[in-house]
Amino acid sequence: MNGRVRDVREVVREEMLMRDKILDVLKDGPQTVPEIAEAVGYPCHEVMFWVMGMRKYGHLCEDELTDEGYYKYRAVIKEES
Repeated sequence: MNGRVRDVREVVREEMLMRDKILDVLKDGPQTVPEIAEAVGYPCHEVMFWVMGMRKYGHLCEDELTDEGYYKYRAVIKEES
C-alpha cells in the first residue's frame, strides 16, 4: 500500500478478490483483524470492511475475544447440501 486512503467503494469492490486471501490466512487458525491485515498486506480499516462483509454472508465468525479487546475470526466451513 502506498498510504493513501482509498474511497470506500473501491475497497468494497475488492471484497470478492480478498475473500480467498483472507480465508487462506485463516487456514492456520483464528486471527484478529490486525493479524489478518499484516498477513495480506493491507491496512486494518480496509480488512475490517472485508471481514465484516464476509461475516455478514457467513464466510467467517468470531471465535474468541483477546485480552486486547480484538475478536479472533475463523473461517466457517459450509457443507454442501
